[in-house]
Amino acid sequence: MRRAERMGQEPGQRSSLYTFVEDLRAEGTEEVLDRVLGTYGCDTLTVAAAYHRARDVTPHGPSRVTLRRDGVHFLPPDALFEGLRLTPPVQPGAEHQPLRALRRRTAERGAALHGWTVFLHNTTLGLAHPDVTQLNCFGDRAAPADLCPAHPDVRAYAVALARSVARQGVDAVVAESLHYGTFGHGYHHERSFVPLGPVEEFLLGLCFCPYCTARAAAAGADPEAARAEAARTVARVLDGADPRPGELTPGALPEPIAAYVRVRPDTVTSLAATVAEAVAEEGARLVFLDLTGAVKGYANGLPTGPPAAEEAWRIGVDPAAVGAVVPEYGILAYAQDPARIALDTTAYRTRLPDTCTLRTVLRPGAPDTLSAEQLAAKTAAATGPGGADAVDFYHYGLVPFPVLDRIPVALKARD
Repeated sequence: MRRAERMGQEPGQRSSLYTFVEDLRAEGTEEVLDRVLGTYGCDTLTVAAAYHRARDVTPHGPSRVTLRRDGVHFLPPDALFEGLRLTPPVQPGAEHQPLRALRRRTAERGAALHGWTVFLHNTTLGLAHPDVTQLNCFGDRAAPADLCPAHPDVRAYAVALARSVARQGVDAVVAESLHYGTFGHGYHHERSFVPLGPVEEFLLGLCFCPYCTARAAAAGADPEAARAEAARTVARVLDGADPRPGELTPGALPEPIAAYVRVRPDTVTSLAATVAEAVAEEGARLVFLDLTGAVKGYANGLPTGPPAAEEAWRIGVDPAAVGAVVPEYGILAYAQDPARIALDTTAYRTRLPDTCTLRTVLRPGAPDTLSAEQLAAKTAAATGPGGADAVDFYHYGLVPFPVLDRIPVALKARD
């Protein structure tokens, strides 16, 4: 299927800018929409409908440093969460229905609205219900922010949350963290003075909860052998040995662990399929957001090694399998080099079915981008032949206005 045919399924949704409800509330919804849809030239606003704890520097907000909490910007429908163990915390001001009001205002301007939803990264729920979080190889529930995608209560929560966001009237639900979490991002104010290598860090992030091990055993893996080998490998370093040399690849993992890891994508794919179906029933589309590019390039915009698509297995994602069950797929191209962005984007495009729309998310400022010209080059690289169908920018409230002013130059390069 040609790009024009894919995009014919979603007219006028080729570029968006990520934002927070707090940005709109603080600066004025009309003022922000004037910038995003007018000055910057985007046709879509992607707003956080459900977010997680954070402390952000917000350069042009009235509060120059903003504390965020876990929760949703709407009142969870009782009918959807009745009988479920997990119910999302509610953000201040949710009773005013900011997403519904925003839906009306974007519709008046002929713009699309996407509901950015963080699913399985929720410290509040993890601390209240430790048994639904990932269980590491030592038997510790040491990642309270990471809810396990194999747990039945988590899966039921994800479906209800997705339906809730879709009912706010959004055109698409952008699904962040609808996969396994990693050890390096399981809590906040984290410390490790042990030199963990990439293999050891990955193994510490594997989940061995009863639901994950049951799925693995049913698929023919030996979860107890995998857990014991993971614990032995990590314990060597904790006891003072040097980390295992070399990069993290499937071939670097002992076979019991490799067999265990191969089962994880089925868990994620089936969850994505269920959530996508629920969203479609509510009249919206699901955009599955693959965070592998952030795992590789978040800190400095200098990802190395294979394309992100080849390393999505680290978070339990098989792009080809997920792309077959969702209508849209988003990737984070956090890189300084346009050639790297072209490499990553085309690697995903070749794996995704032709029916699946691909969206590439770029950061217009530090640490990835230093000028409008650089952002334009990266946008052209992301959306060139064999590339993405749409380009999105992250994030309105987190970068200065002069950085946001680079976006119209970038969109001209795409066009």
